[in-house]
Amino acid sequence: MSSLMSFLWRNYKCLYPSEVSKQNDGLRIGLLGASKIAPPAVISPAKSHPEVIVVAVAARDPKRAQAYAKKYRIPIVHDSYQSLLDDPAIDAIYIALPPGHHYEWAIKALKAEKHVLLEKPSVSNAEEAAKLFRSPLLSKPGSPVLLEAFHYRFYPAWQKLLSLIDPANIVEAHSASYLPKGIIPLYDIRCQFKLSGGCLMDLGTYNVSILRQVFDTEPDECLEASYRGMPPGYDKEIDQAFTAKWRFPNGGIGSMVADMIADGGYSIPMMHEFPRIQLPKLEIKHREVIIEDKLPSGQEHAVQKTVIFWNYLLPHIYHRIDILEQHTIRSTSGDRRIVKSWTETSYVKEYSKMDGPDSITTYLAQLEDFVNKIKKRPVFEWVALEDSVKQMEMIDNAYKKAGLPIRPSKAGG
Repeated sequence: MSSLMSFLWRNYKCLYPSEVSKQNDGLRIGLLGASKIAPPAVISPAKSHPEVIVVAVAARDPKRAQAYAKKYRIPIVHDSYQSLLDDPAIDAIYIALPPGHHYEWAIKALKAEKHVLLEKPSVSNAEEAAKLFRSPLLSKPGSPVLLEAFHYRFYPAWQKLLSLIDPANIVEAHSASYLPKGIIPLYDIRCQFKLSGGCLMDLGTYNVSILRQVFDTEPDECLEASYRGMPPGYDKEIDQAFTAKWRFPNGGIGSMVADMIADGGYSIPMMHEFPRIQLPKLEIKHREVIIEDKLPSGQEHAVQKTVIFWNYLLPHIYHRIDILEQHTIRSTSGDRRIVKSWTETSYVKEYSKMDGPDSITTYLAQLEDFVNKIKKRPVFEWVALEDSVKQMEMIDNAYKKAGLPIRPSKAGG
């Protein structure tokens, strides 16, 4: 009962955070785009952060911007993106536009000397990533802060997962994520090539980031990649589902499957076209190791460790880390006969951030470190500029391997 009450209370506090008084030197954020992601990613977390104030919004449709501002109690509505950037009272910009517009407006925001929290994927392709994240605008003294918003990395459960694995000895890692069919319409901006859409760019970009984090390095080669395209009549260059496999320098294999319009996965035949509901899952298998044990001569004790992370994308709602250790005692002679085998399983959850409340979300954890970086304080986690370049290089290579074009540098329309 206590676990259920803790679950309900934690999620209630995540949905309805306490509003706190704001400091006079608080970071004043403007939103580029009246997006669906801004409320959970910035607007809601800002309520409980004393140093963050969401003060302005701009959208291509002024009426939509006005309605958005009224709904979320944002005091200022600018009539254009550029007008928002030109506002001297704004310190930082949150960019959650279609990915095809990210590079243009991130560069303009940096030129306006604004700090930038940039939604993933950061840009359309690796060429744009190199130009943005290696820009001289970011290397001069007192330059603005730029952060790609991989919020899952800032949550304590992810850091706990990293402490439980040994990247050099990982033999396999598989990341799977699904969005149930019906959440994303087929006409959505994420299904338009000219706006740099696609599953690998959206949901799948998390899978790519996670594999890079787990192996703690970049892959040597994309071994295979395939996709499920859109139905007839829709953009043929868009992937609504994507699978891929990479070889990493330690010889380990990282693989992924992401589906942003997922159905099936059920054992009952009549449910094969039902929306698929499944928690994101990351499974990491290590190489077998021999451990010391007091055994008869001619025997050895081997252990293979597997770590499974359930719901790595939104762990503040619920998550669980399973640690499975497969023990085998066997003969060291030619037949390698197994004398005894058993599995030891333990479970880990990590909701609280250091001494903070357990109702913190991945987005609030990210926002805290964004503010800390700007104010030149220590951070719990950070996405380095070069990290974002490597991320887009891995995505581009996977698209090429699958026979799809990389996303275009200039969005049309």
